[in-house]
Amino acid sequence: MTFTDSKQRFSHRVADYVRYRPSYPSEVLTMLRTECGLRPGHVIADMGSGRGLLSELFLRNGNRVYGIEPNKDMRAAGEGYLAEYDGFSSIDGSAETTTLSEASVDFVTAGQAFHWFEPAAARREFSRILRSPGWVVAVWNFRDKETPFARAYGDVLVKYGTDYTRVRESYPAGHDMQGFFLGAKFFERALPNGRLLNWDELAGVVRSASYMPQEGHLNFVPMMNALRELFLKHEENGRVPMNFTTHIYFGQLPRSTG
Repeated sequence: MTFTDSKQRFSHRVADYVRYRPSYPSEVLTMLRTECGLRPGHVIADMGSGRGLLSELFLRNGNRVYGIEPNKDMRAAGEGYLAEYDGFSSIDGSAETTTLSEASVDFVTAGQAFHWFEPAAARREFSRILRSPGWVVAVWNFRDKETPFARAYGDVLVKYGTDYTRVRESYPAGHDMQGFFLGAKFFERALPNGRLLNWDELAGVVRSASYMPQEGHLNFVPMMNALRELFLKHEENGRVPMNFTTHIYFGQLPRSTG
């Protein structure tokens, strides 16, 4: 898969993505206020803003937010979802080419989309649009894997996923983020983020994932049957636990980035 292809992976999954993808806890804002001095007057550039889950956190905080989204369908979904916020501007751009002015934002943020960015080009662009002292903040959800349900769910993803293993391995760990910041000091925090899902929600989460087969694929029906069997085995009161830990990586880029 090419870098360009990654920007189109969700084009046929927008409805499920908008409805079922996990959000981020509001405590992210509390942490950034304490650690980075976030305040309502700051301007945010949210990279790969998609549906707008991360953008919405900052909009609720009173921030001006530029949602940078290269995928037309996802951009339209975000525009609809965030239509009530006057402080939101939707931008047809990417992490590597935002179209924003130099030194125009205080924070660059990214959610799950971060692992699709081309690091060197994104780093140069972030450095260009940030005014000093600006922060880069990456926030994403890691699914907890230690419960019986979580382990069995992971087995379904591995067995039926089209490229689940490769995508899973592309998520940066702490040492990868150190490389993105070119050795400059950065920080990591973690917050619990749990959900209880009914059958429709669990099925929607799986359908929304870019690495799982879509309807019409040879593996789609067997996958959904296996998922249903898993749900019936583990549900309590019609729900199963889908627990995440939200990791927040944040730091300031060196003045000269490449």
